[in-house]
Amino acid sequence: MVQCVASGSALGQLDFAHEIVPILRKHCAECHTGDNKKGGFSMNDRGTLLEGGESGKVVEIGKADTSYMLELIQSTDEDSRMPPKGERVSEKELLLLKKWIDGGAPWEEGFAFKQPAYEPKLELVKAELPPAIDGRSHPIDRIIDHYQLEKKLARPKPIDDSKFLHRSSLDLVGLLPEVQAVDAFLNDTRLNKRELWIDTLLSDHVGYADHWLTFWNDLLRNDYGGTGFITGGRKQISRWLYQSLVDNKPYDQFVRELIAPPDDESRGFIDGIQWRGDVSAAQKVEIQFAQSVAQSFLGINMKCASCHDSFIDRWKLKEAYGLAAIYADKPMEIFRCDKATGEKAEPSWIFPETGAVDPSAKKAERLKQLSLLMTDRKNGRFARTIVNRLWHRLMGRGIVHPVDSMQTPPWSEELLDHLALTFIEQQYDLKKMLRYIASSNAYQSATVSLPGATDEGDFQFAGPQAKRLTAEQFVDAVWTVTEAAPTSYDAPVFRGVIDAELLRTQHSTADWIWGEAEDSEDKGKASKSLLFQKTFVLDEKPSVAGVLVTANREYALFVNNRLVAKDSEFRTIEMHPIHQALRKGNNSISVLASGPVNSPEKGNLYVEARITLANQSQVTVKSDESWRYVPTTSTIKENRLKAVDRKELKKVVVLKETPALKSMTQSQSPLLLSRATSSDNRPVRASLMKSSFLMRSLGRPNREQIVSMRPSDLTTLEAMDLSNGQSFADLLSAGAKKWSKEFPDDSKALTLNLYRRIFTRSPTSEELALGFEMLGEKPDLQAVEDLLWAMFMSPEFQFIR
Repeated sequence: MVQCVASGSALGQLDFAHEIVPILRKHCAECHTGDNKKGGFSMNDRGTLLEGGESGKVVEIGKADTSYMLELIQSTDEDSRMPPKGERVSEKELLLLKKWIDGGAPWEEGFAFKQPAYEPKLELVKAELPPAIDGRSHPIDRIIDHYQLEKKLARPKPIDDSKFLHRSSLDLVGLLPEVQAVDAFLNDTRLNKRELWIDTLLSDHVGYADHWLTFWNDLLRNDYGGTGFITGGRKQISRWLYQSLVDNKPYDQFVRELIAPPDDESRGFIDGIQWRGDVSAAQKVEIQFAQSVAQSFLGINMKCASCHDSFIDRWKLKEAYGLAAIYADKPMEIFRCDKATGEKAEPSWIFPETGAVDPSAKKAERLKQLSLLMTDRKNGRFARTIVNRLWHRLMGRGIVHPVDSMQTPPWSEELLDHLALTFIEQQYDLKKMLRYIASSNAYQSATVSLPGATDEGDFQFAGPQAKRLTAEQFVDAVWTVTEAAPTSYDAPVFRGVIDAELLRTQHSTADWIWGEAEDSEDKGKASKSLLFQKTFVLDEKPSVAGVLVTANREYALFVNNRLVAKDSEFRTIEMHPIHQALRKGNNSISVLASGPVNSPEKGNLYVEARITLANQSQVTVKSDESWRYVPTTSTIKENRLKAVDRKELKKVVVLKETPALKSMTQSQSPLLLSRATSSDNRPVRASLMKSSFLMRSLGRPNREQIVSMRPSDLTTLEAMDLSNGQSFADLLSAGAKKWSKEFPDDSKALTLNLYRRIFTRSPTSEELALGFEMLGEKPDLQAVEDLLWAMFMSPEFQFIR
């Protein structure tokens, strides 16, 4: 389901589209939807429902028993009962309506019984820029200044340097700016210093990737644990995604690799989640594919259209199934509300005016065709959707809002198409688009409050909106201030940037190994499987680790008997992150390899692991004569390897390295080994960690569904966790010890430096006096904890303004 509009309530178990809409359509629509407004009352959308009619309010949110609507429905008076004729509302329907109203009358965002006659043009429209006003020459400002002049809206005031540093740093790399950087910036007299600062932030490839990983994990429903991972019914794309962000991969290429994966690294997105047990037709992986591709890249809700023709917009059941059939391995039968129709879906693209998918082509070719149609310039929806998402992240509200309702009118078609066209001209460079928006006066303006506007079409852009810190931004900021970040992380990624000097120093020294000469029982077999294993001890848990591996035919890599990766491409050596699978103490690396028997070329295996411990010492584990193997019939259950009887292990044979093998390792291993050793040792970020209770209470979602907009309201769970939660209390305690040690006898200096670190500004005289009052002349730990808690609870910390 898409998000619902409700006053402090959630939809819960109630299905608006399938349980409430049919009742209203059946009993009320004839007189009170579309252009019909009997008694001055319309329920065409949620806004008009709540306005009421000539007799006043009809629905009292949260109060079904006192709602006039239900009074009329239950009335026995022939003159006032509703509906006035025809079938009465049944008891079951009445109970559903009561539950709906008591729950806040939640409503599918973007839904109306009669949609406005708006259909966005598919191709982008290039308009002539209006002239600059008051010397504000940035194209974004030229468009917005004329828009606000036409709407008679006041121009928001510019923000000062401190607030600009605070906002841009949190927006672009997700971190509070360092005090030294703030001082240098404030003393900088160059006119273009803000543009230079934006460039500095975006040139921090690791900081950028760490921060925007959260955005893409939400949008691509990628995570490091949860439903499906243990059973193999779901695959991460973390390594591919993180490296794509570090490399700033062009967005069109990025999406093509997601839709038509060149290898297994990026295919987890389209494969979705293989749910265990019986699932509805709308939850099958083929339908998940259609829903995910449409929502993530086009801002289209295909979920309702996956069950029946959509109640929310124009998309039809056949269109959803046509998109799903592109991914299907075999012909798909169309199901309507979980009932077979007898029709078969034909693979098809939802915008045929831009081209078509060949329904007779094989699956891989269909996916490739779809990836090209999706990213074709004629499909303006593609570029519009991503620039709208970026605008929402930086400005607090989309040009089209909500961002997954791209079928609704933007508040400025001219600005949206200008950004989309600029993005294409920038070769789909995400960083350049972020820079383009952040360097405008519009972005660098004070935040404003919505002047009574709603999401039903009357929004006017008066300036940026305040944005609540994401769970990851909040936790990162607290870790930064308290210096309490973890020493290792969960994401299976290599975190760092490889420089030329590091690349020159990396050389693999592993041996090629295999089992002893083929036994007589191997005769006649095409291949045999051997399990190779090396055990070793680590003095502490590693901060980063990777293992380079290839085998003659195919392999499955296990760390501590847990499956890490599989591969069958011999000529390509792979490097796999393994730090999250290693532990302090005894460890093992196992490779189940399958190689040829009746072939002139023997089977072979090549392994080298580079492990960096928290104290920065390095451990190397490589294939050599110390490895052991066993001919195996070992079973793998739910991605875990059956334990090996060590008495059966044999010594491996070290093979002579052929010129071809030597050329392969020399050409490929330096870059791969550099990735495993290139960590720059900066503090761990929350985006790289599995979700904790604290992060969940702060709004980090369960990524079994795509999430493009997180809730902006404070929840009871969050308030309780920040007031009484142990993990947050532990962070405050660590922070108090750190700051008390640094300023043991100077409460004013402590207060001054905390304000500069947390708020990117100096305290006012009143704030300085209050801090001194809380801490006393010589601050104790509890007093410092209290001051930290008060600062972390303030709206100035929790919102980017």
